[in-house]
Amino acid sequence: MDWYMMNCELLATCSALGYLEGDVYHREPDCLESVKDLIRYLRHEDETRDVRQQLGAAQILQNDLLPIMVQYPQDKVLFDAVIRLMVNLTQPALLCFGKVPADATSRHHFLQVLSYLQAYKEAFASEKVFVVLSEKLYSLLQLDWEQRQEEDTLLIERILLLVRNVLHVPPDPTEEQGVDGDASVHDRVLWALHISGMDDLLKFLASAQVEQQWGLHVLEIISLMFRDQSPEELAALGQGMAGAEHGEDTRELEALRQRELAEKKARALQRTSRHSRFGGSYVLQGLKSIGDRDVVFHKGLHNLKSYSHDLGKEPQRVPRRRQAAPESEPSRRSARNVRLFLRRFCQDFLEDCYNRLMLLVKDQLVREKAQQHDETYYLWATAFFMAFNRLHGFRPELVSETVGVRAFHFIEQNLTTYYEMALMDKKEATTWARRMHLALKAYQELLRTVQEMDRSPEQAVRDSSHIIKSNIFYLMEYRELFLTLFRKFDETKQPRSFLRDLVETAHLFLRMLERFCRGRANLVVQNKRVRRKKKPRAPAAPAPPSAAELEQLWEGLAPRLQACLEGEVSLPEDVVPFDAASETPVEEQRAEAVLRIQECLRDSRVAQALQLLRSAREVWPEGDVFGAADAGPPEETRLLREILVAPLPRQAPAEPEELEEEEEEEEEEEEQIMQVSEKEFNFLDYLKRFACAPVVRALVLLLRGYARNSPRTNHCAARLLHRLARDLRMEPLLFQLSLFALFHRLLSDPAAAAHQELVALAKFILGKFFALAATNKKAFVELLFWKSPTVVWEMTKGYSSLQEGEGTTRSRVPPWTPQEEQELRELYWKYKEVEGGDIIAAILAHLPTAGRTRRQVVKQLVRMGLASSAKDFPRERKGTHIVLWTQEQEEELTRLFEEFQGSDDVLGNIMKHLTARRSRARVVEKLLGLGLVAERKELYKKRRRKSHGPGQAATGVPAMPAQDSSGEDDSEEEEEEDEDEAEGDPLEEHWVPEEGAGQDLAQRLQQEGLAGPLRWLENCLRRVAGDREEDGVSHPVPLVPLTEENEDAMEDRRFRSLLRQLGLRPPASEQDAAAGPRPPQRERGDPRELPGLNQSRGTPETTQNRAREPPRPPKAEQENPQDHPEPNRSRGTPKTTQNPAGEPLGPPRTEQEQGDPRDHPEPSRSTGTPGITQNRFWGVLSLVWGRRCSPLRSPRVGLSCANPCSEEPVPVPSPVQPRTKRRRELASEDEDEDGGSSGTEPAPAAPCSEEDEEDEGPQPQGRRKRIRCLDEEEEDD
Repeated sequence: MDWYMMNCELLATCSALGYLEGDVYHREPDCLESVKDLIRYLRHEDETRDVRQQLGAAQILQNDLLPIMVQYPQDKVLFDAVIRLMVNLTQPALLCFGKVPADATSRHHFLQVLSYLQAYKEAFASEKVFVVLSEKLYSLLQLDWEQRQEEDTLLIERILLLVRNVLHVPPDPTEEQGVDGDASVHDRVLWALHISGMDDLLKFLASAQVEQQWGLHVLEIISLMFRDQSPEELAALGQGMAGAEHGEDTRELEALRQRELAEKKARALQRTSRHSRFGGSYVLQGLKSIGDRDVVFHKGLHNLKSYSHDLGKEPQRVPRRRQAAPESEPSRRSARNVRLFLRRFCQDFLEDCYNRLMLLVKDQLVREKAQQHDETYYLWATAFFMAFNRLHGFRPELVSETVGVRAFHFIEQNLTTYYEMALMDKKEATTWARRMHLALKAYQELLRTVQEMDRSPEQAVRDSSHIIKSNIFYLMEYRELFLTLFRKFDETKQPRSFLRDLVETAHLFLRMLERFCRGRANLVVQNKRVRRKKKPRAPAAPAPPSAAELEQLWEGLAPRLQACLEGEVSLPEDVVPFDAASETPVEEQRAEAVLRIQECLRDSRVAQALQLLRSAREVWPEGDVFGAADAGPPEETRLLREILVAPLPRQAPAEPEELEEEEEEEEEEEEQIMQVSEKEFNFLDYLKRFACAPVVRALVLLLRGYARNSPRTNHCAARLLHRLARDLRMEPLLFQLSLFALFHRLLSDPAAAAHQELVALAKFILGKFFALAATNKKAFVELLFWKSPTVVWEMTKGYSSLQEGEGTTRSRVPPWTPQEEQELRELYWKYKEVEGGDIIAAILAHLPTAGRTRRQVVKQLVRMGLASSAKDFPRERKGTHIVLWTQEQEEELTRLFEEFQGSDDVLGNIMKHLTARRSRARVVEKLLGLGLVAERKELYKKRRRKSHGPGQAATGVPAMPAQDSSGEDDSEEEEEEDEDEAEGDPLEEHWVPEEGAGQDLAQRLQQEGLAGPLRWLENCLRRVAGDREEDGVSHPVPLVPLTEENEDAMEDRRFRSLLRQLGLRPPASEQDAAAGPRPPQRERGDPRELPGLNQSRGTPETTQNRAREPPRPPKAEQENPQDHPEPNRSRGTPKTTQNPAGEPLGPPRTEQEQGDPRDHPEPSRSTGTPGITQNRFWGVLSLVWGRRCSPLRSPRVGLSCANPCSEEPVPVPSPVQPRTKRRRELASEDEDEDGGSSGTEPAPAAPCSEEDEEDEGPQPQGRRKRIRCLDEEEEDD
């Protein structure tokens, strides 16, 4: 873009900044306003980023902004504005456009912005720029948090963002084409960063306790610093130039030299000693050309081996969707001085910062305080620094934070998430595959570290490794991970490097598992099995009775019918043949009435059949279907006899498997049950899981590039193939034509001597194949197909060796014979044109073969080509079709309620005896609407006491309905779940204390000086009893101590025991107060004992009061600190996740999308109260027990008062509110973790001092505290 094509206003604004004269920049008076105008212009640029492109073409950053920043750092306002503008200008191009544009125009703008960013990065490769930034950052970090202003915190964040943006710019491949060892632009930026002392400031930010808010910023910058580096090269750097740095180059050159010598020798053997003067053509007998004749070869015989039918043909173009995924850019070797400083940085970072920073970042990721895809930086740092530590004097204590079962679980969870997202999000599958590759490398490095711990001379380290392996190998998820990744490998989405790391990691895992199984006769592992819980099949419809049976039945019914007609037997009055509120048409209801009459007669219910006939005659008098209006007993007898013997059509009962395919899959998914068990582990049985075509196909694909692979990769692939062929004795599994073509290329390779292991494998497999081909002539045909273990068995033992149903899943569906297919085809064409009928139901009714289901018929029709899919045969779902409640149904519901009102399960008994089938929720609504019950809990199932806790009534206590914790959810499932929960909690019941309970304990407490609290308790109970007698209603009332004497009494253990004996309940989990943090429960042998780290859950802070002084960069000027409080800034800018090659994996953090960082929310810096904070309720017991309990009940009185029992009227929070499902789950988790019971009381937590409170810092919220926060939000609402 030309400078003169620039916008006039933008040109005038840039001209008002100033001018550069030599090395001195002279700013204009309106420089600050011009900088702010440029920020405003960038905020309103269009989708082509025109303002950004014009400023990049004018080189404003190189010619104006950087000189202003270097020469006027003392002008704080101007410096801050310039930093803001540069952060905006240097933000990644991917963030500006959202993604790489697909159309040519937008992609041109994208590449143009990227070229300007590369020019900006070259301008930042200056020591002066980073010296100014380092000095400014050092002066800001010198200020205590009380003295920092909000502008200071924002400036720290902007400086870190600016450094991140500069390091994020990818290299320009056209400009940087130097050899390894040359200094690239990225190397020069890193060297300037090192000279200025910025790297020391980054290490300070990563290790300081008071600067923990910048943890993710620092980790992102560090990942960009080591973007082009390899931990293996950095770890081997100190071994000398000749030994380490040139060792790999020497081996590569030697391999190329051997290949060249072998090719020269092969060419010499092909030529004769004397040149042939006779040319000519040759006929290759046995090799056919395009026609029927043999091939004519027109070249010399020494070129015969290179002949191919593909010579002269144009290679077929591979579609883009089938092209292999591109590889990431190969890492290049930086300049030696840059690598030396990075190596020193790694050593210092591991010793001082790694464990604390990784704990802090992990805590923010688990608590979802970070942004999306921030976990990729954590995964990269885990893989890189653990590899460096393993290769550079292995010290497990330096990486103890990321070694353990929890680290394995975190990485496996993210790896599984990426794998599932790659399958679902097809458009972004490549991005998810790169994230999956990062997680796989971290998982591989964890395994290598554990393997290295086995070789440690310290016994404690070896024991920790053994415990970690026992936990990893026990769980099924870790064993099935590699099988899943192999089976779903897609070379169009995942690069070849992912397959290489997958094969190496699988080889390592199998070798560790094999060694772990040696010497252990009975290794027990966890086994999970998904079982589908299918509904029981409906019983088959009974065969219709014969005519003789019906005549015999009628002879028995005739006397009873005569008695009913003569009035000797009373007829029922509640027979209704017609439902006006039903959605079923009237004609269908009339047919159903006839069927009901027939069923009553065949069930010997003569009176009901006669009454139903007369009622139906009144409803449908037209047509005399049920007889004339004046029909007498003889006419009715004749009609009933005709209905009894009539062959009425009946609808076959519906089966659960006869639904549509999609509906059935949904039901089965909802009914899946995960069964967890244990089984004895066999390594060979586990290895057989790898004997499948996807694994072999992936290994062959990797070995196609054996010449480019490292010796380690070829060894892992060959070892896996050897395990499948030799250890499992499944050599035919590798009899595949593509693998044999690879063996042919390998054996004819002049440099095959460098791949002795692959050559030995090829000769072994080929020998086994030709030995088998001598007995099985079909082996040559089998080369064309990938094989399974069943095919391998048939190839070796004979194709008829497997009995029917062996080797494959035996089908339970009987096959269709040709006669049955012909009958099915005829029935289909017969009933296809019938309108309004179910084709499948008609076919099933007339199909000669019994036992066929609807689903089998539909599948066979699709298989025969008569239908395209199962959707062509939709099936009407039969429901109750009941919309309104009739008067008779309401009377029936009232009668059933009065009948079962005193039973333990009122609602259950009503549902069993209700004529019209309705859901439980609708019945409950109707009972509430009729006023039969006042609230839902009156309908909950009641239960009898089976056991009694200490201080409770022993026997003979009447069962009362348990108070359920369900809310106002009307669904049947929620109510049943709540009833089950109420049944399982013995603390939820009403019970009456024994007469005279607690008298002895009360006398002892009175003698010990607790007479005042006892009088207060007595007054409260009397007041409650009086209020309940006046109101006639019982409500739970909290016991609220307001004076210090009463609060001290509530903390007394014997006083609380007296309350239990009197029948008072401790508060529920929703009423407890916040508890202090508890130390985490570490897994066995987790080597994470690090000096200086606070081991509390999720608190990555050290116990020191002040962090160490930040390192002073060169030429740093100290400024006087100002007394201002520091606002705690959150990390609120999006960012791009990078892989080591520099490709973005997620949106970068920037200020533009989030607006001005001044608008960022500020998290609270308040310090959590340690210990236990008492609640105005009787909250001590609930804090200690962690159980869900009912509200306070008054002892020995069946009523409750409405006012709180306290010395003076105070507002008291409402009693237990209905809990949601989430809170019930949290409460149950607290119950499991605490393991407490009402009968025992653990020792209370020790209170913390004020000094400890100041040093603790913000603590993570526990599960109880989250529940309390939810309650407070509901009370505020």
